[in-house]
Amino acid sequence: MDTIDILRQLAIIIIFAKLFGLLARKLKAPQVVGEIVAGLILGPSLLGWVQTSDFLAGLAEIGVIMLMFSAGLETNIGQLKKTGVKATLIACAGVFVPLICGTLLYLAVYGFAPVGSEHFFRGVFIGTILTATSVSITVQALKELGHLTDSTGTTILSAAIIDDVIGILVLTLVISFRDPSSNIGTVLLKTVLFFVLSAVLGYVIYRILKKLDDKYPHTRRIPIIGLALTFALAYIADRYFGVADITGAYVAGVIMSSLHDSDYIDRKMDINSYMLFGPVFFASIGLQTNVRTLDTTILLFSVLFVIVGLVSKIVGCGLMSRACGFKGREALKIGCGMMTRGEVALIVAQKGLGVNMLDSKYFTSVILLIIVSSILTPIVLKALYSEKAPETAQQKAQ
Repeated sequence: MDTIDILRQLAIIIIFAKLFGLLARKLKAPQVVGEIVAGLILGPSLLGWVQTSDFLAGLAEIGVIMLMFSAGLETNIGQLKKTGVKATLIACAGVFVPLICGTLLYLAVYGFAPVGSEHFFRGVFIGTILTATSVSITVQALKELGHLTDSTGTTILSAAIIDDVIGILVLTLVISFRDPSSNIGTVLLKTVLFFVLSAVLGYVIYRILKKLDDKYPHTRRIPIIGLALTFALAYIADRYFGVADITGAYVAGVIMSSLHDSDYIDRKMDINSYMLFGPVFFASIGLQTNVRTLDTTILLFSVLFVIVGLVSKIVGCGLMSRACGFKGREALKIGCGMMTRGEVALIVAQKGLGVNMLDSKYFTSVILLIIVSSILTPIVLKALYSEKAPETAQQKAQ
């Protein structure tokens, strides 16, 4: 793809994403829903005006990294400490229930097999895909609703981050069944080391940035340093510790969240995310699917896969939230907030293809789950929050 064609596709994505985002807002739905639908329309499912490429995938990855940095930046450390234990329990339930349900779904459709057989492990891998949680869309929806930093929003965010770490361990364990060189102990150690390193370096970096922030308040150098720190931690997390890059980006935001100018930093960072990287990321979700390729042989499984994927997260996280003391509606919000799948599910599926634990035909099922959960989650959250808090963040700003 040449540079001129890239410019054409970027112009189309930005215009359509914003137009459909505004249309979604008019229809009382979050903007991200419109941006995802724009990707569906522009992609191979309908018009075919935009094709996925490594360049667009890179921009989309930057978009989700910046979004997760912004989420970390808006995290209330005190509230995070209060929800830490509860978030861990919710995350564990959010991994265990979908893993079991996904495995049983595959075995029920294609036949049960002895534990330890290749057919059984393929079912386990289907369940592994369902363990992934992509919090980026939920984050954007909660930001629009003005509930990202309250108790429920913080719990969802914390549980999703922990869910990501547990999901990586589950993925490594399942792959180790096929590749003996994978060592779950090594992965666990590297994950712990990353968070230990983040805590130590984070404190040092915070003290340095605090002095700079106090000496040079409201200057662009602090947001620039924050952007560099975001990319650095995202790279280090993925490259050296095997932790998802979005986790590193979130940690970078948490490090800077206690600075006096955290709101100023967030505003500066949000400009780039809102104008370019955000629309490309959300539109790319729609671009990565082609509903025309669905055939009757995989359609039934895909429908069941989507239903089980959504319900298992709601049930697992919702029931555990209720056990942790959240009231009925709050527990339901947490369960629904955890049901989105995105780039993490795609990464897991691609890993499965690479080690021959997943047939390529199931990739359509994964894409369909991502599309449905990405569109449905913001709408459901808006409905759940509307009765209690009808005033949105945008209305408050006005």
